[in-house]
Amino acid sequence: MIDLYGIPNCDTMKKARRWLDEHGIEYRFHDFKKEGIDEERLRDWVGKAGWETLLNRRGMMWRRLPQEIRDHINEQSALRIMLDTPSIIKRPVLVTDDRMLVGFSEETYKELLRQQ
Repeated sequence: MIDLYGIPNCDTMKKARRWLDEHGIEYRFHDFKKEGIDEERLRDWVGKAGWETLLNRRGMMWRRLPQEIRDHINEQSALRIMLDTPSIIKRPVLVTDDRMLVGFSEETYKELLRQQ
């Protein structure tokens, strides 16, 4: 089964969900705003992709952080911020039994899901 993590109103999430729907691929959607993210799962993701990949530094939530925090971000502070504000996690996060993708790329989704 495929799990797709993100927030419903994100344009990139909409593209990923549309692509999955158009290709008849079933998935479970996990809404960060309603369900949050647990620390064990987030630490697992950081181990697989790195905190720098998961932390969305281009979005509004990042820009809302005080400059002092942004200037001194490290893995520990990034984990705390992502746990407290999951919508700062780059979206979507697509998880299969053995793989994980952060962000949306049609080509990457095709490649990954062809192997399923």
